[in-house]
Parts: sequence; structure tokens; C-alpha cells
Amino acid sequence: MSLPRSAMELTAELVALVERTEPDPGPTPGLPDPTAADLDATASALLATRPAGPLWLFAYGSLIWKPELTHLETRQALAHGWHRRFCMRLTRWRGTRDVPGLMMALDRGGSCAGLAYRLPDADPHGQLVRLLIRETDSRQPTNVPRWMRLTTPDGPLHALAFVASPRGSNYAGRLPHSVVARTLARAAGHWGSGAQYLYNTVTQLEAHGIRDRNLWALQARVAEEIRGLMLPLAA
Repeated sequence: MSLPRSAMELTAELVALVERTEPDPGPTPGLPDPTAADLDATASALLATRPAGPLWLFAYGSLIWKPELTHLETRQALAHGWHRRFCMRLTRWRGTRDVPGLMMALDRGGSCAGLAYRLPDADPHGQLVRLLIRETDSRQPTNVPRWMRLTTPDGPLHALAFVASPRGSNYAGRLPHSVVARTLARAAGHWGSGAQYLYNTVTQLEAHGIRDRNLWALQARVAEEIRGLMLPLAA
């Protein structure tokens, strides 16, 4: 798929101006990390309802540019009824308790173009546990796993995806674009900055021929925010 030859306003050079690593503050009091038993139980429950066929995973954000897992096949895929939204509040990872960040998740409505990864057949339980460790934010998670139907050029398939739960402890809902841009331009944690997260996501989507209109507009807003932050320093 070819895309218009317009350049991103959020550049690696702008991201570098706000990139930093903050100490990990650890879990929010009252919201502990899931235990090994929790992860095992969730993986078992998912496998009990697993659709027939190969194990597929839907990647729409950081799993595209940092999958950290082995996959045997990649397909372009479309999830109907879901869209990308920065709707998860972060007080660690890419934010702190003093300067909370935001993470993207799948929220209800619209559609989302991404990638489907076919995972190896061996040890599905272990693979799901590794994904849960990476994606689950607390014992009252906002980023929750579910099976969903995807449309691909080679036909429909069912895949595991992580979606936003409105009942989750870190669900931020629908925030104004200006608030999201301001947050991503300023927040960072022990995994890096929100600006870096957005930059990596948009550039890798573009590399796969996928342009998310909302993210494309957001990257321009974040670039403007960063330039505004730098003006007092240049004066």
C-alpha cells in the first residue's frame, strides 16, 4: 500500500530533546502486579476458550516495533469495532506519579489496521504467560486479553488482542487531543518517553503501509508541543 509522501513532523531529533529515563517507582499502592498464579490462571482461561486453528496475535502498537516474541508468519489485518486510543494512564513505564503518562490501547468503535502474527504451535500456555507479563498493568488490569475476529487479505482469522477495559484501574477514557499531546510531550518513565512511544509506533505503521489518521494528526501536535517546550530554553 502506498502512502502520501508527506513527512512526519515528529522527528527523531525532536524526540531526543525530551527523551529521558526515570527511576521505576514500582506498582501503585493498592494495585499490585499480578502474581505468577494470576498469570497462569488467566493463560489457562484463555486457552480454554481459544478458537480452533493456529495461535495468532494482533499487533497494533508497540508489538509491531518491539514484538519480543518468535512468530512464523505476518499478515496485514483489520480489527472491526476497535480503534487505537491513548486511554491508559501510566504512573510507571512511560510516566511517573508526578508526571503521569499515557499508553495506547484498543478502545471500542471504528476499526484498526495492524499486523497479525502467527505464533509457534509449541507451548501456547508459556507464550500467553509471557505476553501477559508484558501487557498486564496490575491485578485490576486496564489492558486485558480477548479473542477477536480479524479480516486479512488471506481470509478471516481469530487472534488474541489486548484491549482497554473501562473498568480497569488505569482507564482514562476519551481525552481531548490537546491533553494527549501535552502528556506525550512531557511524560517519561523507566521505559522511556511517551514521545518515543508515539514516534516508534507511527514510523513502523508507515513502514508497513498503514496510516492511522488520528495518530498522524497526534504526532504533529506532539511535535508542536515539544517545539514549544524548547522555546524558553532558546530565549
